[in-house]
Amino acid sequence: MPKKADLRIYEKPGHLIRRLQQISFALFMDETRDFDITPVQYSAILAIDNHPGIDQTALCNIIAHDRSTIGDVVTRLERKKIIKRIPGVDDRRTKRLYITSAGRQLIRDIEPAVQLTQKRILEPLKINERVAFVQLLKRLVHINNEHSRAPLRINERIRRRLASERASHASAVSKKIVPVGPGKRKTDRVSQ
Repeated sequence: MPKKADLRIYEKPGHLIRRLQQISFALFMDETRDFDITPVQYSAILAIDNHPGIDQTALCNIIAHDRSTIGDVVTRLERKKIIKRIPGVDDRRTKRLYITSAGRQLIRDIEPAVQLTQKRILEPLKINERVAFVQLLKRLVHINNEHSRAPLRINERIRRRLASERASHASAVSKKIVPVGPGKRKTDRVSQ
């Protein structure tokens, strides 16, 4: 049982968020151990696959990661032959990032483990709590983005695509089929 003075640590949102990040990381590493990929590497692979030919600065902006360590992430992925760096056409000093066929295969193979990780993170909560929790997390991250050492920075084209994907997802999630008895189902609206 924690001492009363310890509650000054254990009940603070910052401490709880840090602990949840540690738990999330541990669950990801547990589920994906056969792939030898970290969460940041996974995010980088997806971003490079979604935006072929981006440079490291754009990658930092898309995944909200700091520039001081993204070089190591890219180097590791290149050594694993998951991505490749190609000199830019306009500026040969700028390296453009592309996914390899091995990288695409990794994305397909790792996806079930990534989905299981997300499920494990949220499964202690009731279904309606999961939706509310994720919505609140997204809101806090969005509102506080500029306070980050590595804020999310996306261009207008990406912003429009993400807004469209969010709208499609919200529409799909807002309508759920729930059982109401033997052989019967009803449509239930989930509050957003």
